Amino acid sequence: MTGPRSRNAVPAGSPIRPAAVSGMFYPAVRDELRDLVDRLFAAASRLPDVRTDTATARILPAGILVPHAGLAYSGIVAAAGWSSLRSGRVGTSAKGGAGGNARPPGSAEPPLTVVLLGTNHRAGWLGGVAAWDAGAWSTPAGDVAVDAMLAAAIVDLGPPFVADRRAHGGEHSIEVQLPLLLAVDPSARVVPLSVSAGNGPTAITAGARLGSLLAERRAAGARIVLVISTDMAHYPPASACERATGVLVPAILALDPAGLANREDGLRDAGISGLACGMCGIDPAVLGLAALQAMGATRGTTLAAATSADAGGPPDRTVGYLAARFDT
Repeated sequence: MTGPRSRNAVPAGSPIRPAAVSGMFYPAVRDELRDLVDRLFAAASRLPDVRTDTATARILPAGILVPHAGLAYSGIVAAAGWSSLRSGRVGTSAKGGAGGNARPPGSAEPPLTVVLLGTNHRAGWLGGVAAWDAGAWSTPAGDVAVDAMLAAAIVDLGPPFVADRRAHGGEHSIEVQLPLLLAVDPSARVVPLSVSAGNGPTAITAGARLGSLLAERRAAGARIVLVISTDMAHYPPASACERATGVLVPAILALDPAGLANREDGLRDAGISGLACGMCGIDPAVLGLAALQAMGATRGTTLAAATSADAGGPPDRTVGYLAARFDT
C-alpha cells in the first residue's frame, strides 16, 4: 500500500490524543509502521478462514473481535479481523436479503465509523464506560477523527456511559488498532470507549442500550461497526492457552455474554498453571456481545487464533489471541 493513510480533517483546536505506545506496541516511524501493517495483512490474507470470509462475505459485519497486544505478536490475528471491513458494503445482508443499512441506488456511501470497545488496563478509578468524545487520535500512520456526534449520543445514554478522556491516557488497547483501521479505511472515524463495567447484569444492560442506539443508526444508513478489543488467556503454557480459548469461543460465537462471563469465571477457578485470566478484556467482550445482539447479530465466525508462542514468544508463558466477525 502506498500513498497517504489518513484523509481525516480535524478542526483546529480540537483535542488530540497523542500516540502513547508507539515504539513499544508498534513502530514509531511512519514508513516502518506502514510496512509492518502491509505485511500483517498479507499474512492474514493467506489464512484459510480469512480467504473463505473474503470469498463469501461482501457485506459490512455488525462487529469484530480483535486482539490488542504488540503488533509483532498479535498483528496477524488482528489483521485477520480487520480484513472483514475491507470489502464490506451496506445494503445487503449475509443471507442475501435487504440489510438494515440500505441506501438509495447511486447515493454516496457514508463514512465508516468504528465504535471501539477497549480494555481498561490503567484507569483504576473507572467504573463504567468512558468515551473520548471529540477531536482525533494521532498515530505515526496518520490521525483518526472521532465521530463526535455519535460519541455525544452514546454519552447521552447516561450511566455507565460518561465522557472521560483521562481514562484513555496511556491505554494501548484502542491505540494499537488504529494503524490497522487506517490501512482498511483512511477516512474512517472512531468512537473510543474504555470499558470497565464488569461482566454482570450492569454490563449486559448497558451493552443492549448501546446496541439499540447503533442499530437505529445503521437502519438509517450509517456505516457503523462495533469492535471488541481483547486478548485471551494470560500467561499459561501454550497448550493450556489454546485450550482456554477453546473453552470461550463457543459463547463468543453464540453471542452469549452471560455464558461467556460464566466460562471465563470458571477458567479463573480451574487452577490452571500460570493463568491470570481467561480473557483480559472480559468487560468489553460481555458488553460488546450484548450490544451486538441488540444490533441484530445472530452468529459469529472465527477468523484466526494463535498464541504469543506462535510469534516467537516463550512457550511456557503465553497470551492468547482471537479474531472473529459477527453478522446479522
